[in-house]
Amino acid sequence: MGSLKFHFPRVGILQNVPRPYHSRSSVVTCGLRGGPRKPLWRKSVLSSEAIQAVHSLKLARSSAPRLQEVFNGRLSRLLKADLLDTLAELQRQNQLDLALQVFQFVRKEEWYEPDLLIYCDMILLLGKNKLIKMAEELFSEVKKEGLQPNTRAFAEMIGAYMQVGMIEKAMDTYESMKASGCAPDRLTFMILIRNLEKAGKEELAAMVKKECAEYVDSPEKFLGEVEQKYRKRQLLNPV
Repeated sequence: MGSLKFHFPRVGILQNVPRPYHSRSSVVTCGLRGGPRKPLWRKSVLSSEAIQAVHSLKLARSSAPRLQEVFNGRLSRLLKADLLDTLAELQRQNQLDLALQVFQFVRKEEWYEPDLLIYCDMILLLGKNKLIKMAEELFSEVKKEGLQPNTRAFAEMIGAYMQVGMIEKAMDTYESMKASGCAPDRLTFMILIRNLEKAGKEELAAMVKKECAEYVDSPEKFLGEVEQKYRKRQLLNPV
């Protein structure tokens, strides 16, 4: 297992996360961005154990000793499904610092095997918080863990770059996606087209729209939906 060390300004470097135990289940995710994407390990309602774990972590976050107690106690007793639900809920709530620590904790579980979908969720969270260096480190870590980035992993990295206006990097990642044999999906095109048009990169946006026809069913209908959603967002959030 890799030993990823994050370096970031706002959240301290994660150290001495205790080694836990226990077991159960695996994951798959899909869907366009329209709010946090729910992994299929997640139930429609969190278990009481996962709810209590999230609550305890948030209460203890300001005190390192108390936080350590939560990891040593409540979190170490969670079943696999509940621990993964706890991580997913922290991601949903954009609890960056806590999610990073629980992510490291999960990776030290005896049952843990590198999981691309967990990495994708973390890259999404880091991108939303504009921690691009960390997102890049995590994306690189995927291959070190013996995994191959899939369409979603590339799309989340593209989205992260677009969050901070790194258009050239986003386009390079798009090209790398195609070169690797991963077919861009509707989410990828939506991220690219919306952000390129928002940045006034009309030529690049036109090129991406043209390529859309190679990968997406009913491209005209899809592009119409993208345009409609983009216009609606502009009305709701005028500059």
